[in-house]
Amino acid sequence: MDSYDIMLYVGYLLIGLGALAAVLMPLIKSFDNPQSLLKMGAGLIGVAALFFIAYSIASDEVLPKYAVAPFNLTPSASKAVGGILFTTYILSGLALVGIAVTEVNKLIK
Repeated sequence: MDSYDIMLYVGYLLIGLGALAAVLMPLIKSFDNPQSLLKMGAGLIGVAALFFIAYSIASDEVLPKYAVAPFNLTPSASKAVGGILFTTYILSGLALVGIAVTEVNKLIK
């Protein structure tokens, strides 16, 4: 095991710790203000509803070359990946629109 592998594992560990902190710290802070839990819950429900809509419109088509080894992609997995991609596209578009609206709002003020 050389230094590249070690640094890769350290990077994985730091990403995991960062993700864990990003989830746990707002939860700990929300005990001071329980209303913030409602906002977080509404956000999670909104993203889940958006994923359900995206999953519903995603295709379950699998090309023959991806249905065999090494991919072994099933129609349900293809539909799930399509739903995740559509959700990502929609959220990215909403973020860009939000940035544009914020900048125009700052320009007007």
